[in-house]
Amino acid sequence: MSFTLAIVGRPNVGKSTLFNRLVGKRLALVDDQPGVTRDLREGEARLGDLRFTVIDTAGLEEATDESLQGRMRKLTERAVEMADICLFLIDARAGVTPTDEVFADILRRKNAHVLVGCNKAEGHAAEGGIVEAWSLGLGDPIPLSAEHGEGMSDLLAALMPVVDEISLNKVDDSPETEVSVEEGEEPEPWKPTKKKPLQVAVVGRPNAGKSTLINAILGEDRLLTGPEAGITRDSISLAIEWDGVPMRLFDTAGMRKRAKVQEKLEKLSVSDGLRAVKFAEVVVVLLDAAIPFEQQDLRIADLAEREGRAVVVAVNKWDLEPEKQAKLKGLRVAFEKLLPQLKGAPLVTVSAKTGRGLDRLQQAVVKAHEVWNRRVTTAKLNDWLISMLEQHPPPAPGGRRIRLRYMTQAKTRPPGFVVMCSHPDKLPESYKRYLVNGLREDFDMPGTPIRLYFRGQGDANPYKNKTKSTPSRLRKHLGKKPLGE
Repeated sequence: MSFTLAIVGRPNVGKSTLFNRLVGKRLALVDDQPGVTRDLREGEARLGDLRFTVIDTAGLEEATDESLQGRMRKLTERAVEMADICLFLIDARAGVTPTDEVFADILRRKNAHVLVGCNKAEGHAAEGGIVEAWSLGLGDPIPLSAEHGEGMSDLLAALMPVVDEISLNKVDDSPETEVSVEEGEEPEPWKPTKKKPLQVAVVGRPNAGKSTLINAILGEDRLLTGPEAGITRDSISLAIEWDGVPMRLFDTAGMRKRAKVQEKLEKLSVSDGLRAVKFAEVVVVLLDAAIPFEQQDLRIADLAEREGRAVVVAVNKWDLEPEKQAKLKGLRVAFEKLLPQLKGAPLVTVSAKTGRGLDRLQQAVVKAHEVWNRRVTTAKLNDWLISMLEQHPPPAPGGRRIRLRYMTQAKTRPPGFVVMCSHPDKLPESYKRYLVNGLREDFDMPGTPIRLYFRGQGDANPYKNKTKSTPSRLRKHLGKKPLGE
C-alpha cells in the first residue's frame, strides 16, 4: 500500500462508520455513545480504483494530561503524523464547533495533506454546517454520509491527486488453514513472508498486559495502555518484523466470563476478539502470573485449540514474582492437568514491562507455527502405525477387533490425519487419544491441535495393486488377519 489515510475528528462524528464503509466490513465497533474507539485500527480500503490503508482513530479530546482521554489524544496525534493524508471529519448537522477550529489548526501543523469531510450531510439540516466548514481553511468541504454511503465519489475525486503514489498491488495476508497435503515426498517447510506474514493473536483476560506486551515487542508505545482494565476494545492488527520474521500481531479486548459481560459495547469487544482468534495462525494466551489459569483462561485456550490454531501460553508480570522456580514448577503441573488437549504446548514466562523473556516468546511462536505446518510422509506414518498396533492393539467391542488398515496425512495447518479402519464408530476415545499422543511424541508435534479422522474400510485402499510402494511391515499385516481377529 503506497499511502495511508487517517480519519480524525471529535468523538461521535462517524469516524468508525466511515472506516467500515471504506474497508467494506464491520471491522470497527460502532455505537451511539461517544468514545467507543480508543486504539488505532488499520484496514485495507477500497474506493473506486484506489487501494490504500485507512486508519480509524480515537475521538480528539481537549485533554492533554496523562488521563485516559489525554493518552488517547496523543495516540491519535501520532497517527496524524504517520499518515500520508488526513481526513478531518466534522458533524455537518452540528456545524463547526470551537473544538473543531482548535483541531483544524493542529492538523494544519502536523500534516501537509488534510481534507475536511462533513459527515451526516444527508438532508437540509446539514447545509449550514457544510458552508461553515469553509471557515476551517482546509479546502473544499466534502459532503458525506458514511451511514448511507453518499459522497464517496466526491471523496474519491479529492484523493485522486495522489493517485500516482498509489500501488494497486493488494497484499493478501490472510492466513491459510486446512491445507490439503499432496502425496509424495515431504516438501520444504513453509516460511512466513511479507506478503504472507505469520498471524499472531494475543488474547487473555482484561488487564493481563496484552497491549503492553505488544508495545514491548514493537519497541514503541503504539497501543494505548494504562492501569485501567479493559482499555482495548477493538482487535488491533499491526504488521511487524520480529527478529527477522514477518508477522502480523493482533491485540484483542480482554475476555471476561460471559455472565460478567453486560454492556452492549463489551459484548461487541469480546466478539471482536473471538474473530481475531479465528483469523490467527498462532494464539498467544497471556496469563497474569498472580492469578494464572482461571476458568476464563482455560476457556480461551480451549477455544484456540478447537479453532485449530497453534497455542503458546505466556505468563506475564514475571518480574513481580518472588518465588520464580517454585511458581514455574506449579504452573507446568497445572498446565498439564488443566489443558491436556494442549499437551506439550510451550509455556513461556515474560515481563512486558521490562522486556525480559521476549526472545524466548518469539522462538516459541516460530516453533509452534513450524509444528502447525508439519507434514509426515505416508510411508513413515504407516511404519509408525504398525509399531503402535504392536505395542497396544485396539479393543474388541462385542468380541470383534477393530482393524486399522493404513494411515495418511490429509491436511496441515493444523496437521490432520486419516486412518482407514473397520467399525470407526466403535473406536473408543481413549484409543484415539493414545494415537494422538503418540503422534505428538514420535513426530515432534507438541501442543499443536491434531485432527485424527477414522473412515470405514469400505473406502478405497490406496495400496491396492501398489504392493511395491507399501511398507514391508504393513504388507505383512495386510496379507493376513489383523492382530487379535
